[in-house]
Amino acid sequence: MMIAGLYGCAALRFVRTFRVFRADYLVRGKHSSCDVAIVGGGIVGLASARELIRRHPKLSYILLEKEKELAFHQSGHNSGVIHSGIYYTPGSLKAKLCVRGAELSYAYCEEKGIPYKRCGKLIVAVEREEISRLKALYKRGLQNNVRDLKLIDAKEIQEREPYCKGLLALDSPNTGIVDWREVALSYGKDFCEMGGTVKREFEVTDFQLTKESPESSTDGLKYPITIKSSKEPAIHCSYVVTCGGLYSDRLSQKSGCRDEPRIVPFRGDYLVLKPEKHYLVKGNIYPVPDPKFPFLGVHFTPRMDGSVWLGPNAVLAFKREGYNVFDFDPFDFSDAITYSGVQKLILKNITFGLNEMYRGVVIGAQVKQLQRYIPALTVDDVTRGPSGVRAQALDKDGNLVDDFVFDGGSGAIGSRVLHVRNAPSPAATSSLAIGEVIADEAEKKFKL
Repeated sequence: MMIAGLYGCAALRFVRTFRVFRADYLVRGKHSSCDVAIVGGGIVGLASARELIRRHPKLSYILLEKEKELAFHQSGHNSGVIHSGIYYTPGSLKAKLCVRGAELSYAYCEEKGIPYKRCGKLIVAVEREEISRLKALYKRGLQNNVRDLKLIDAKEIQEREPYCKGLLALDSPNTGIVDWREVALSYGKDFCEMGGTVKREFEVTDFQLTKESPESSTDGLKYPITIKSSKEPAIHCSYVVTCGGLYSDRLSQKSGCRDEPRIVPFRGDYLVLKPEKHYLVKGNIYPVPDPKFPFLGVHFTPRMDGSVWLGPNAVLAFKREGYNVFDFDPFDFSDAITYSGVQKLILKNITFGLNEMYRGVVIGAQVKQLQRYIPALTVDDVTRGPSGVRAQALDKDGNLVDDFVFDGGSGAIGSRVLHVRNAPSPAATSSLAIGEVIADEAEKKFKL
């Protein structure tokens, strides 16, 4: 009864938050002007907009999103994990942002009454050759100041996860789960309550220097940047920050930026544990990462709605927002496959890539990987689940780009535009900390 009530309240909070963005937060009139425009209504764009307006409340702001809804793509198609920061190179910005971002996220959820669970995570070594890598991961987590980490043996693993078999595991009790889309929408609600405006269904087609004052304006060229859309009246502003996710590279190229690093879409397909088998999994169960491969591997992830996701695989998507196996866009496909970075990544990981494609088609192959951790799992225990598409920044040599990539573009427009070409993963967990860094960069560049 208590659990049903908890999820009922969570659903009601989500509906109330969502309705904020079904209301008419549209820009009225033929022309619209503001001090700062943020392009991109995903969790990074919303966190950045919230942080900028919080720091500089006297400026006017608009957030532009091409979809009918905010947080529609990566922010609403992810595993829902609040990561603790174990995996990343000690001292790296990625590690610092994840650790800080997790703490900020927990505090934010407490403040806003957003449901979450610190259900913990076990990173499990199932083969002896993985033990040394697991111990190195433990040391890395300690160096990153991840709280309460400890190594546990096979008996302790079964005490935590009765159906999980492993030789040694890294226990991370500070790992949690949350609905990141609900969090992102809450950021947007904060932004609007502080005076910001959200305009949905505004797909940016170009950035230009304004040639003359907007009609009926007495501000001269106070707003020297024109943001164009094919279907909506242009927006005029002083400064632009773009957080375009899967389209961040193409947005940046509109103001003359170089075409690298390129965003390459990778689709991950999940399986879902049948409700009668939920007892098999209590918390997050993850593999020991293999440095030979570019992606983490399959894992077990409980969700806030009570479901359990298994997977995902990682395959090149043939469409930037293609969530289904057969989604195909000829331009997106040719853009990816002709890029030298993609070609080199494929050549370096040809066996891995073919295996991932096979596991995406054959459920039994995916289950076989999962059985390494929970032997009792069978093909009959799972169904096909949702998919997500990850925006992976890739350089021309086929290397995954982990750090921030900021750009502005060429000519006079470049001094007034800040493109966030890449933000360190895991972007949802780190979103509030990433928003701080982007706001710092905007202040420095625009002299706010």
